[in-house]
Amino acid sequence: MRSIARGLGLTSAAMGLTALTALAGSGVAGAAPSGTDSLYAPSALILSVTDGADADTGTVMRAVTLVCAPRPGGTHPSPATACAELRANGPELDALAQPRSDAACTKEWDPVTVVADGVWQGRRLSYTYTFANPCGMRNSTGTLFGI
Repeated sequence: MRSIARGLGLTSAAMGLTALTALAGSGVAGAAPSGTDSLYAPSALILSVTDGADADTGTVMRAVTLVCAPRPGGTHPSPATACAELRANGPELDALAQPRSDAACTKEWDPVTVVADGVWQGRRLSYTYTFANPCGMRNSTGTLFGI
C-alpha cells in the first residue's frame, strides 16, 4: 500500500508541474510589453564563401553576418553598401553575381560557392551561386559577397 500512495504522490506532482509549464508557456507570462515591436521587417543574413562547387560538402572559408534593419550592421566589411545592393535587387541576387565587363580572369575550374541564408524584409531567403574560380567571385558586380 505504501508504494501505491507514493506513486500517486509522484503522479500528482508531475501533473502539477505539467499544468504550471502549460500556463507559463501559454504566452501570457512571456508577452512582450507594448511599444517594443519593431517598425522594420527583419532583414538579417548569414553570408558564406565555400571552397568547392557544393556548399553542403565544401569547406567554408569565410562567413559573415549582415543586418539591414533598422540600420546596416553585422560583421560584413561593407554593410551599408551590401544592404543598398539588396534593396536595389530584392531577392534576385543573380545580378550581383555577374562578372564585371572589364574583369580579366583565367578559365580555370576552381569553384567557390557563395550562400546567402536568412530573412530579407520579413521573408525567408536562401540563395546559392557557384563561381568558376575565386577571380570570378572577386570581380563580380556586387559587394554583397565581397567578404
